[in-house]
Amino acid sequence: MSQQLSIFNNAHDFQVGNLIIFNDPSRVEDLIRRLNPILHASHTRNRERSPPNSECFPGTRQEPIQEIIIWADTGVVGPTQAFGVYEVVSTTEPTTHIYWLHGFAGCGKSSISLEIAKIYAESGRLLASYFFSRGAGERGMMNRFAVTLASQLVAAVPATTPLIEAAVRTEPGLVTGDASLATQLDLLILYPFKAVLEKGFLEETLAQGPFVIVIDGLDECEDKRGVEEFIDHILDFFEKYPTIPLRVFIASRVEQHIRTRLETDKVVLGNLDSHSARNDIEKFLQASFQIAAERNRVVKAYIGARGPWPTQSNMDKLVNHIGGSFVLASMIFKYIVHPATEEDSSTPMDRLPLTLKMNGLDTLYAQTLARSQHLHHFNNVISTIALLKRPLAIVEIADLLGIEAFEVLRILLNLQAIIHVPGTDENGGVTLCHTSLRDFLTTQSRSRVFFVPPSFHLHLSYHCFSSILERSNGRAYNYSQGYFDAHCRSFALSDACDLIGEIEQFEARQPLLVNQLPYHAFLCSISFYTLILMEPQPLNGYSDLLTECAKQLALAAECSDRRIRLWLEEELDYDVLDDGPACTVQFTKNTYKTVRQDLQRASTAIQTKFPEILDLRDGPTGQENEFVLRILPNFPTVRARALDSELQFCQDDNRNF
Repeated sequence: MSQQLSIFNNAHDFQVGNLIIFNDPSRVEDLIRRLNPILHASHTRNRERSPPNSECFPGTRQEPIQEIIIWADTGVVGPTQAFGVYEVVSTTEPTTHIYWLHGFAGCGKSSISLEIAKIYAESGRLLASYFFSRGAGERGMMNRFAVTLASQLVAAVPATTPLIEAAVRTEPGLVTGDASLATQLDLLILYPFKAVLEKGFLEETLAQGPFVIVIDGLDECEDKRGVEEFIDHILDFFEKYPTIPLRVFIASRVEQHIRTRLETDKVVLGNLDSHSARNDIEKFLQASFQIAAERNRVVKAYIGARGPWPTQSNMDKLVNHIGGSFVLASMIFKYIVHPATEEDSSTPMDRLPLTLKMNGLDTLYAQTLARSQHLHHFNNVISTIALLKRPLAIVEIADLLGIEAFEVLRILLNLQAIIHVPGTDENGGVTLCHTSLRDFLTTQSRSRVFFVPPSFHLHLSYHCFSSILERSNGRAYNYSQGYFDAHCRSFALSDACDLIGEIEQFEARQPLLVNQLPYHAFLCSISFYTLILMEPQPLNGYSDLLTECAKQLALAAECSDRRIRLWLEEELDYDVLDDGPACTVQFTKNTYKTVRQDLQRASTAIQTKFPEILDLRDGPTGQENEFVLRILPNFPTVRARALDSELQFCQDDNRNF
């Protein structure tokens, strides 16, 4: 029986050996749907909705781009006298398959990555591109990295379709995420590409040069272990197959987990910082100010009365002040020409000299944020945008925080120099113009009054929790269901995690919540979550968390709100227990008595209201002084047991929550 391969070359059916070649686009489409890729991860994405929204200004960054093209086409380059400048060397040298372009934040790495992807897409030699971005949901992780590359491979080289189909049939874990990253890379990308090469299907395209994979923002991936596994695996693959016509271009900042693996003679190191960007930045600014002079009536009137603006002297000072940062150049320009507001009536001509006093991006960020600092809900809105796991629309942010959309919008309209605001309230996500803003906001020594602490994840957890219980039809419901657990985990694992202290501050800031069901139910859930997350060793000294958990369970159960049943039956994502052992906390007899009393209060209240969902037994295993509270179907089993002079709290781990 012959094996079938599909390719898109407008050919009629014909046979080569035992291979039947035919045109079947539906088969490719079906496979791509099954792979379920991230559609907004490639260079073709809508960059305004899915950052980074950066592109090389026409005629700029030509030198580093040309060096990368030489490497991609030949695979053999070597350093000249200046580090970062390369020339082609003897073709007898071994091929270098990986190019790592690194540089500081905002120096133009993503713009160059986009340009490289476009160049090789036009020639038909781009296998795939992937642009990582922190805070962009799964695009900031490795979970769907391989399937996304594979879907682009299928589209670029349809002859790989039956090979990838066979792999998915044999190993379903390739698309569910249960297979290792190395296995996914091999069976979905590297080996199918290699097999098609060996059959000779790509000879016409290869006559132009090797195929290229572009990966931008590898430092933006939050899965550091996955990044390390990826680098190690592709280095091993090229060591095993040194003649394969494939290049991998990687752009990132210099993070330790990346640097330790890529600083090797098997990788071309391109230091973008060594390429002077002064002329390119001046070219960009001159063109941008020219457009402003044509569109901005204030600037146009000023030039008519005073002559050219900016003057060459101003331009020289501005370019020198900016240094080599394209993102700073872009944001400073936006800051200068931003429309006046009631709080800031200055003109672009007034703001230009002010920018010369700014200490890089940090000062620009602080001065821009100050435009909306006085507005109600400012801290909550900015903190939410900084810590969201994926971008939300304006109405979704408002729904999550329980405020009006116009309150979110009026904060953001003053911040468009640093935050991308969608054209509509309902569609498109609010995103940061550059990820360095998130770094600024989450580093207290830099942001000071604008600092977003890790403890705000606790507040986002509460808003997600409330959205699930109270606003199940709200716009933020899907986000809340998907990321409640992620925000809980981010808080619980942060260095600043002090749940008891945060609860006290939470009550002080929002006293009206204390008598509401979601508040007590949430504190019970987050206390329990924080407790069980600290596994696998015994957890001495965590009796306060257990006491708080039991107290809040009793208060929630005794609440007159009938939604208590919704909470007890809601499938909140406690997946930290899936594979781990039971966790154990040792505590005193006094703590045991307190916990047991609160558990009895809770069981009495629940048994009175909803006897059908409560299974309460005293000493079910024959152990003296054992108390078990099991709330079905989705609430965790709580067991308190007295063992001589030592008491333990155990969580069963054989259930799904």
